[in-house]
Amino acid sequence: MSSNQIPIAEPLVEVKRGAITESRHRGHIVVVEPDENIVAYAGSPENVTFLRSSAKPFQALPLLVSGAADQFGFNDRELALACASHNGEPMHTELAASMLQKIGLGPEALKCGVHEPYSLEVAGKLRLQGLLPNVLQNNCSGKHVGMLAVAKHLGAPTENYDSPENPVQKAIAETIAQFSGVSVTDLSVAVDGCGAPIFGITVKAMALAFARLVSPPATFDKTTRDACERIVRVMNAYPELIGGTSDRLDTEIMRATPGRVISKVGAEGVYTAGVNPCEEWPKGLGVAIKIEDGDDKRARPTVVIEALRQLGVLVDESLDAVSRYAFFPVLNRRGDVVGEVTASFSLRKPQTTTLAAND
Repeated sequence: MSSNQIPIAEPLVEVKRGAITESRHRGHIVVVEPDENIVAYAGSPENVTFLRSSAKPFQALPLLVSGAADQFGFNDRELALACASHNGEPMHTELAASMLQKIGLGPEALKCGVHEPYSLEVAGKLRLQGLLPNVLQNNCSGKHVGMLAVAKHLGAPTENYDSPENPVQKAIAETIAQFSGVSVTDLSVAVDGCGAPIFGITVKAMALAFARLVSPPATFDKTTRDACERIVRVMNAYPELIGGTSDRLDTEIMRATPGRVISKVGAEGVYTAGVNPCEEWPKGLGVAIKIEDGDDKRARPTVVIEALRQLGVLVDESLDAVSRYAFFPVLNRRGDVVGEVTASFSLRKPQTTTLAAND
């Protein structure tokens, strides 16, 4: 694809009012095996977007590969928090505080900023008590503590651990490059909502990264492969730490597919998943989705559930467990159902089954 061609997004979701389709959400879906074989797609595999919070498992990998997690005695729950976009519930903030204590730093060292907790219950309690949110309630606090831990372990400056020039961020960039098949020099770099560097790659490369996370190639060194195994294991074991106790898509998908899928949302309509090797997909799969208009309320969950259903990942009881994310009624002000939001795509196989990760 030439640099001046715009990847064409495909209609994925229809919003109907009565008999008329009033709105559509378009986007891109790519499903890839670890050997770069594209299994299915919709839209353009070559669409470039930012990983956003879908990068978190890879931003956490240097915590293990460097030896920092062992040095500071991080347990599995703390490692899961480093991969999380959490709700800011007490179980999340307590873990973040524990991690900071282990590395000998306080909340003031975190540079992720402050926002209202994702948990409506926690946010409501803060308002009732007249309290302001704190930095530990930021959904990225676990990730940032992990970055600080790597900085301390490497002897790198902690004051600018979020700088692209800091050894921590360079290690993360190299990790993203290794898993996505995109060279470090070809990564597009910008600033994420939490202030850390974030990387732009194709949707195809995003899917490849998750395929290699759940099924790392034999060419990866043992330390990296062991780190992948632990990341996948802790995400599967503690889905409520990755999102929250309720109403979080990542958490609900991993609860519905125990030990079979790791799920990670990102801002602006991004979604990624890794399907562990199984009878139907013996090599494992990486799934990446980008909703073109960035909608993550009605479009993203609808597309995610339908894509995983078409892949046979969500079936029977697991599909029933997340069915409320697959369909949304359109209501009027009285609460009457006057329409529906539904998926409107079919995944298809490419004419050429293997595409290079860097083309």
